[in-house]
Amino acid sequence: MNGITLQSSMYSKAPPPLPLVLGWGEQVPPATRFAPLADSWTLHSGARLRKGRIAYETLGKRSLNDDNSVLILTGLSPDAHIASHEADPSPGWWEKMVGPGKPIDTSRWFVICVNTLGSCKGSTGPASIDPDSGLIYGHEFPELSIEDMADAAAQVLDHLGIAVSACVIGTSMGGMSALSFLVRHPGRAASHINISGAAEASTFAIAIRSLQREAIRNDPKWQNGHYTQDDYPLKGMLMARKLGVISYRSAVEWEGRFGRRKLDPTLSLMYSKGQQLYEIESYLNHQAHTFARSFDPNCYLYLSSCMDRFSIKDEPQADLSEGLAPAGLLRALVLGVDTDILFPPEQQQDIAEALSKNRVDCRYQCLPCTQGHDSFLIDYSRFGPQISRFLRSI
Repeated sequence: MNGITLQSSMYSKAPPPLPLVLGWGEQVPPATRFAPLADSWTLHSGARLRKGRIAYETLGKRSLNDDNSVLILTGLSPDAHIASHEADPSPGWWEKMVGPGKPIDTSRWFVICVNTLGSCKGSTGPASIDPDSGLIYGHEFPELSIEDMADAAAQVLDHLGIAVSACVIGTSMGGMSALSFLVRHPGRAASHINISGAAEASTFAIAIRSLQREAIRNDPKWQNGHYTQDDYPLKGMLMARKLGVISYRSAVEWEGRFGRRKLDPTLSLMYSKGQQLYEIESYLNHQAHTFARSFDPNCYLYLSSCMDRFSIKDEPQADLSEGLAPAGLLRALVLGVDTDILFPPEQQQDIAEALSKNRVDCRYQCLPCTQGHDSFLIDYSRFGPQISRFLRSI
């Protein structure tokens, strides 16, 4: 895997320009690169998407025989800027995990992080401009699926001229996309790391996400998906995000961090006569306000629904191993967290057992983390060694 250097993913000068026209809700990191989709690309639903694009960033250097690529598929909200590099030195969303000498070591690996189709972070989605009308797609965007995200990721590999990735890594929703990628594009990945992912959504996750979508749609300013930058469903987004944050973390963490502690009313603008504001309320409020304007509501609705509808199995009662049979993997690592209520560890165990039934050399580990589903973004001391050890072994 330590072949002669062929090319570097770093830009020697300025990064390539962004697309000429972006919707007002699209927020694209400056070093983002783009892979075009076919002019009239067929989605899983049979609908057509014209002149679509997939956003990605790369770190590290390609080996001479192109055997060192690591494809990373993200959860719902991250962009393609996974870690700092020359073209964009700002910290990425997985900064402590990716880079020289880090668990995903870019001194060895050529890392490709893909922003999911349907996002507002560079890839074509509901916040993008419809090339036919010249208007933002909004709720007129065609029906989207996890399968489309997987196919779009394969298009990025095609764009880069990479036939087989050494490893595909999927986190959260990206774990779903990665499983779909393996099944729909067998042989294009030699190994796999699934982190807090699932082969289908749990009933609890569907329930939580249904409330999030309801909060957005019931905001009068959503206007059936035709809101504007100045007339924006902020209240709906705030409530949706608060529900999300509650499901991303764990009661164990909340109790340890906040307990029943109250804020000093003289320091809080939210405090009013007769109202007690707890620290946990303040935290949720801060998290919601930080996110609400940074992610397009229609994109949130589309991606949330994709997770609920997805199942790697052809039939509800089918054996999961049958659904994963086409993957054609050699090795896999499946990681879960004991306090995850959104993608509970039983789902990762099911994936590992199904892969093992298909004669994949698969290791499963349920990690004891207090931060719930978000642990892979926080508890690097537990996730880092697991990922590093697996990648060193392939």
